[in-house]
Amino acid sequence: GGSVKAGKMPDGEKTRQCKQEEEQQQKEEEREGLIEFYSSYQELFQFFCSNTTIHGAIRLVCSKKNKMKTAFWSVLFFLTFGLMYWQFGILYREYFSYPVNLNLNLNSDRLTFPAVTLCTLNPYRYSAIRKKLDKLDQITHQTLLDLYDYNMSLPRSDWSIPSTQKRSLRSLLHHVQRHPLQRQKRDNLVNLPENSPSVDKNDWKIGFVLCSENNKDCFHQAYSSGVDAVREWYSFHYINILAQVPDAKALDESDFENFIYACRFNEATCDKANYTHFHHPLYGNCYTFNDNSSSLWTSSLPGINNGLSLVVRTEQNDFIPLLSTVTGARVMVHDQNEPAFMDDGGFNVRPGIETSISMRKEMTVRLGGSYSDCTEDGSDVPVQNLYSSRYTEQVCIRSCFQLNMVKRCGCAYYFYPLPEGAEYCDYTKHVSWGYCYYKLLAEFKADVLGCFHKCRKPCKMTEYRLSAGYSRWPSAVSEDWVFYMLSQQNKYNITSKRNGVAKVNIFFEEWNYKTNGESPAFTVVTLLSQLGNQWSLWFGSSVLSVMELAELILDFFAITFILAFRWFRSRQKLSPPGPSPNTHDNTAFQDEAPAANAPHRFTVEAVVTTLPSYNSLEPRGPSRDGEAGHE
Repeated sequence: GGSVKAGKMPDGEKTRQCKQEEEQQQKEEEREGLIEFYSSYQELFQFFCSNTTIHGAIRLVCSKKNKMKTAFWSVLFFLTFGLMYWQFGILYREYFSYPVNLNLNLNSDRLTFPAVTLCTLNPYRYSAIRKKLDKLDQITHQTLLDLYDYNMSLPRSDWSIPSTQKRSLRSLLHHVQRHPLQRQKRDNLVNLPENSPSVDKNDWKIGFVLCSENNKDCFHQAYSSGVDAVREWYSFHYINILAQVPDAKALDESDFENFIYACRFNEATCDKANYTHFHHPLYGNCYTFNDNSSSLWTSSLPGINNGLSLVVRTEQNDFIPLLSTVTGARVMVHDQNEPAFMDDGGFNVRPGIETSISMRKEMTVRLGGSYSDCTEDGSDVPVQNLYSSRYTEQVCIRSCFQLNMVKRCGCAYYFYPLPEGAEYCDYTKHVSWGYCYYKLLAEFKADVLGCFHKCRKPCKMTEYRLSAGYSRWPSAVSEDWVFYMLSQQNKYNITSKRNGVAKVNIFFEEWNYKTNGESPAFTVVTLLSQLGNQWSLWFGSSVLSVMELAELILDFFAITFILAFRWFRSRQKLSPPGPSPNTHDNTAFQDEAPAANAPHRFTVEAVVTTLPSYNSLEPRGPSRDGEAGHE
């Protein structure tokens, strides 16, 4: 009966009731919720383009009725996005390359005077090895006579040999004969006979051959210069002689007063507390000034009168002529707690000359970590430091070679510090060490050992830029009284006086010193600033525009999730689980049959119980089926 009464309701009242329900439904749907999602992707992008602060996006909505404009602005919009992110990629690549800025600072302060090492250039004949050196000189004399018809004068010596040393001298002769100095044909004359008239003495190379222990492989050490070949060959045997003497490096037969006649710093006289001594196999007795870290010299003023002044004797007394072919002294300026590598940074002082060396201090501070491949103290370098000094690149390289020498050849090279548990190479104990050494040296220079790659630069370095000036000393008008005073005070009785003395002045050129520092050229702040500049250039927007774009991306994923979830739920409703497929089909058919057979009752109920739609993604408006049923 209720259904019949509802069906006889006047048309005006039903229309009014439907409008009220529709307005109430729209109010409920338009009521703002805590979280609101869009009903479709089209609605999402349309809202974004209409309300965003990114320039150009509104054109995609305003020109939607003109497909050509829409296509043009779409291509332009996404092309601009691509170009902007291409620029972003360039900025990120530059940021992660970790560039640096070089900062130059000039500082004025009292300067700590560096360490100064001075060597005699006169390898000394220690009394412990004097007999063996004399024997080596005799062998060399005969070798030069055979090869070049040169009768070398030998220094005077006591030729009486105790019976206890005869065996060692015979051993020396045996090993020298095993590695003789000999001439070899040049490569383009190998096939010619030795007595060929087209072969001249100048067409020969001179050198010596070093073979492995079983003589299966030999290494030819050849030189185009006979002087270099003789010095290298003599030095090879000289090192073997030194290695045979226990604690040869600890021998101290130096005579400081006989080498350095005068020493002054800041107009004050030096004493023995201001220097340390060591012996170099090739450069002789060496003295290092201002190496004591407890009392370092400081320079309050620049200039020649506020530095170190030395008068040194350059005469070669009791020298080894086949090792040292120059006269004078060798000087090196270096920082404290650093070894003096005279081969690398030293230079020679000429006899009869006053050498004035001006210095400029320069410090370099590098950024570590990702900015440069430097090391703070060498603790992260895979090479053991064999020197009793702080880490430097040259210390690391020499330590690396020495460790490889011990590993490959079974002994250590005499010129470098001795690793723990090793012994110096000596061909009385290590017959083929020379062959192994020269093969290893060739690999070292070609960086096959990887020493130059392993040893990194220190992050903090102190260097001294040197410039030298020369003048005759003493002058012609003053040499008489200068030499007279030296002879009275220092017993200077050299016949060739001018070639036996030299003067050295070492001082700071200026009070300022330069510091080269590094700072990051591309920080996070710089990166954000550059990214903001690119964003503003291409879209004329701000950080809030970036947040709008992030919101668009989040809404896109949220809608995708909701639609996927509803699609999954709808599939579950359309295909509920049942005992069999036949039962499922019959049930569905029975549900649909009453609706088809009784359309009027379904229509009346729809009119009376018109409910608002809870699905925000369904199209809005009254039910078309209800209206059709009513009619």
